[in-house]
Amino acid sequence: MVSVVEYQPEHKVQWDEFITLSKNGSFLFYRDYLEYHSDRFTDASLLFFEGGKLLAVMPANRKDDTLYSHGGLTFGGILSNQRMRTPVMLEVFEALHDFLKQRGIRRIIYKAIPHIYHHVPAEEDLYALFRHNARLTRRDVSSTIWMQDRVRLSKGRKWSIKKSKNSGLTVGRSEDFGAFMAIEEEVLQKRYGVKPTHTLEEIELLAGRFPEHIKLFAASRDDTMVAGAIVYETDTVAHTQYIASTNEGKALFASDRLLDFLITEVFAQKRYFDFGISTEDQGRFLNVGLVKQKEEFGARATVYDTYEMDIH
Repeated sequence: MVSVVEYQPEHKVQWDEFITLSKNGSFLFYRDYLEYHSDRFTDASLLFFEGGKLLAVMPANRKDDTLYSHGGLTFGGILSNQRMRTPVMLEVFEALHDFLKQRGIRRIIYKAIPHIYHHVPAEEDLYALFRHNARLTRRDVSSTIWMQDRVRLSKGRKWSIKKSKNSGLTVGRSEDFGAFMAIEEEVLQKRYGVKPTHTLEEIELLAGRFPEHIKLFAASRDDTMVAGAIVYETDTVAHTQYIASTNEGKALFASDRLLDFLITEVFAQKRYFDFGISTEDQGRFLNVGLVKQKEEFGARATVYDTYEMDIH
């Protein structure tokens, strides 16, 4: 029998150790990452046990009668280790359903972990969602390079990278998050009228907690940053969380030079290089210009899916 336990602070060590050994986890699910914005979310994370052994965990938050997995993450869902089998996942979902029903939860918003973040196949939860009549309510399109067999660059992208390499730019890792976030904020404000998901204080906090996973890279001219990228690195994926360039950087194709450096040198041995989503309006609008830029680097589509499951 599978039992469900609500997360408590005394579970932290056990939780983090399980994430380290899971087949679909990453640093994003460590408690120190999940809880950096705990003031914005009412935590409702769950642990699943079988015979006294921890079988799976689910980062989650609750709002009214809805459980989200997790509202502060791009994706989440149930994390498991290599002991997980499909019949067992069905038992996990039965236990989850009964547990939530008893607590007045009427639905789950479930953001599945894209396959590129799996160490080994881990889609037992997708089958369990299907068995519980969950509905696909959102599908975002990300652009991903499979590094073992990269699609060729477009002619235009080859040209811009070559031109940028001759412009006197230097590229490398940087610790100047303040300079980069100032560029990012200006770009987002002018283009979309919005602010970055993270404040400078938050990104510096997270980079300090996870220096091997959250890294800033910059392209500079005369020691002045003209383009940058914050990369979230997991065991399988190098993901560009933010990319931004000044007007001078755009004229120098600095972002192209920087991305080429990351793809061909820094993360050349990574399984995937992911640019992130190019969709808006719950996935129903595709920013064609944005996705075109990413695909010209040889990236192709990976979907980030969100499901809604009713609790009867």
